[in-house]
Amino acid sequence: MDCFEPPVRVGPSEYGLGVFSLKSFTTDDWISQIEGEIIHDANYESDYCMSLGESSALEPTAPYRFLNHSCQPNCSLVEVEVEYDDGTFVSELWLQGEKDIAPGEQMTIDYAWPAESAIPCRCGSAGCRNWIVAYEEIGLIEADKFRSSLPL
Repeated sequence: MDCFEPPVRVGPSEYGLGVFSLKSFTTDDWISQIEGEIIHDANYESDYCMSLGESSALEPTAPYRFLNHSCQPNCSLVEVEVEYDDGTFVSELWLQGEKDIAPGEQMTIDYAWPAESAIPCRCGSAGCRNWIVAYEEIGLIEADKFRSSLPL
């Protein structure tokens, strides 16, 4: 394997395509940089974009555009500020291990969407929140769900 090739493969998963490890990783391992186009637009949305703060997003290229959600993920996205020799800074997005990952295991992240963007979750993890939503906003989803079930 070339040292520049990501240590992952894309393959079929229960929910479309997914990202699978080609080697073992342990907790806190830096797995790979997530590359793609940086979009400087606070309102930008797509099926694959990853937030880089309040006003920017990364439209990732394969393979990491196929990372699936789990309420108990084995990976996380970490934004890193890198300083170049000329003194300029750039944000990079990296995939980091949250748990030990075995070869062939699907790699997942917590999408942590805001409540207004939440959709039902079917990740199947023991700690599934039933919604793809940020943990701290789950109460907002449950309140909306309760209100929508009330008779008019």
